[in-house]
Amino acid sequence: KYDVRYFFYNGGNDSMDTCNKISKFMQQSGYECRVIGIPKTIDNDLLGTDHCPGFGSAAKFIATSCMEVHQDLRVYDKGRVTIVEIMGRHAGWLAGSAALATYAGAGPDLVYLPEVPFRMEEFWQDVDRIYRQNGCCMVAVSEGVQYADGRFVAESGDRDVFGHTQLGGLGAMLAESVKRQTGAKVRSIELSLLQRCASHVASKTDIDEAYMAGTAAVEAAVSGQTDKMVAFERVTENGIYSCKTKLIGLGEVANVEKLVPREWINARGNGVEQPFIDYVLPLIQGETAMRKECSLPRFAKLRKVLAKPGQQ
Repeated sequence: KYDVRYFFYNGGNDSMDTCNKISKFMQQSGYECRVIGIPKTIDNDLLGTDHCPGFGSAAKFIATSCMEVHQDLRVYDKGRVTIVEIMGRHAGWLAGSAALATYAGAGPDLVYLPEVPFRMEEFWQDVDRIYRQNGCCMVAVSEGVQYADGRFVAESGDRDVFGHTQLGGLGAMLAESVKRQTGAKVRSIELSLLQRCASHVASKTDIDEAYMAGTAAVEAAVSGQTDKMVAFERVTENGIYSCKTKLIGLGEVANVEKLVPREWINARGNGVEQPFIDYVLPLIQGETAMRKECSLPRFAKLRKVLAKPGQQ
């Protein structure tokens, strides 16, 4: 109807699945339309790409926020426990990023990722030990932590449009359980949507690579490529990080999740190892040149213009 010949779809796992279905439908229908997927997910769980646009900025926000919360936590004479709930259903890239704050000297004592089965009694033991030792304890936990049988600790029973179990309230639930076990004053913090929209602390590396991904997608389509997703390939020479793009088949990435390697998580499952820090640290580098008005962010206000048949 609209003579669309180029289709670019920007998103994560579900989006790449949709992109793959559209691409295959075009091929089966004999309709010439070049379809390219562009990665964009703070979850960083797309297979085939070293990392995803959006993740570096979200990781930077999470680490920064944890460092700031850490200052508040340490200021009181009376001990307390703070639990920070971070996004991430099956992959713990975001929750693990809280460890960057610890690496910088002011972050969580404990970090729990969904890649390792969550054991409530061990969690209580970890928190109680650090609380008694230091007088306070800070915990970062992924919303998607699961018991050994695969049940989400925060499972509500509701499902979203893609059939995924709705999660939420984990931090508050864990806080209440810790309060009962230790008698400590406990506070829970849910970073929620701020993780994916806090552009005031965006990573310049992330922004530059997002532009690079979009450019690579257009250049690929114009040159005749289709049924592909743009992916990032990390290059490290003499300790200097750089990134380049490549193309991989949409069928290779649709509905497949990239998890944090088990060897990047410590043996007890309550923290990350140095390779995780080394992986994330280059992605959060650089500051934005955000334009402001009255010292507040200035955002573009785009007008949606609907296409009409025959319109170019």
